[in-house]
Amino acid sequence: MILDHDSDEQQTCFSVVAYFSTLLAVFITCALIFARLTGIPQAQKISWFGLMTIGVGAWLTAYNQTVLAYATSYRAFGKAAMAKVCGAGTIALGQLAFLLIGAGGTALLGGQILGLCIGLAAAIYLLSPPLPRFFLVPTRSQLGYLKKHESFWRFSLPAGLLNTAAGKFPLFLVGAKYGLFAAGLFALTERILTAPVSLIAASVLEVFKRQSVHEFQTLGNCKAAFLSTFKALVLLGCVPALVIFAFAPDLCAWVFGEPWREAGEFARILAPLYFLNFVASPLSYVFFVAGKQKVELLWQIALFITTISIFIAPIPLREVLLHYTIAYSILYIIYLHLSYRFSKNAPAGTASFRGPAPGPAEADSRHKTGR
Repeated sequence: MILDHDSDEQQTCFSVVAYFSTLLAVFITCALIFARLTGIPQAQKISWFGLMTIGVGAWLTAYNQTVLAYATSYRAFGKAAMAKVCGAGTIALGQLAFLLIGAGGTALLGGQILGLCIGLAAAIYLLSPPLPRFFLVPTRSQLGYLKKHESFWRFSLPAGLLNTAAGKFPLFLVGAKYGLFAAGLFALTERILTAPVSLIAASVLEVFKRQSVHEFQTLGNCKAAFLSTFKALVLLGCVPALVIFAFAPDLCAWVFGEPWREAGEFARILAPLYFLNFVASPLSYVFFVAGKQKVELLWQIALFITTISIFIAPIPLREVLLHYTIAYSILYIIYLHLSYRFSKNAPAGTASFRGPAPGPAEADSRHKTGR
């Protein structure tokens, strides 16, 4: 979406996302219904409403992300932020309202789906993206689009799945090996440390996406955007990381109570790792711009193997976290080195990327700001 600014190409992108996310949503829903009817215990524990909303939630999330990528392609960051606020606010208020009227556990699911719907509606209203075209089978233009960007679904998709798995497995393995209390401590630690990554780094990524693509189009590299973003992320992340490293146990004991002091000890061990994660996450977009998705997939495979190997090792939890931090940090340093290296040289064909014509979102922004 960000590399292809032609209106026809972007409409094709929306059509591809709509088609395959619809297939995915139908497949997920049918698979869950089958699991429930055949008596699989995990499916039996989820309500029918919960089962029926997972596929819907997947579809809404996919289309939301595509509309936000469209906003980034035209630098409509303000409108994208407004749409995100509408969605997040509706989720929180919807869940609270449903709880107050006695909906129970369904309130969380209902509020989530309602928020996704409102967020998507707000994004479509504010940004006026191209409407997708639906067909029973993919058209020739859609298949051509998939062929043109095959590195994304061949390499980036499995890399993203591995990254998600590597992020989720530690909590699961900690609970299985060390008990629920240890899992609770680890979960609290993750929440403390991932807050700046999810809030600040995600916002930096949206700006870096468009800036890096623009520099590749005009200069043949995005070294300047990489270095300026790297310096900003280091300055933003070093102070929180130092505070967590120095005071995390006392802060956790003060805020959550003395029984949770050990979560602060875990946070202290993991602080260097999450600092590097904070810096590297936005800069990872260089792999997409430079067409190096295959290299990223290899790195994600190494990360996944390393994570699983460390957490299944028969050693105390503190040693596991220490080894995890050291190994993961080394991988992140390699990742940053590769990102910087790829930012200096454009891949073959970069010069053919077309710059964006002012779309409705950008034209409206220029009109309001006078630029």
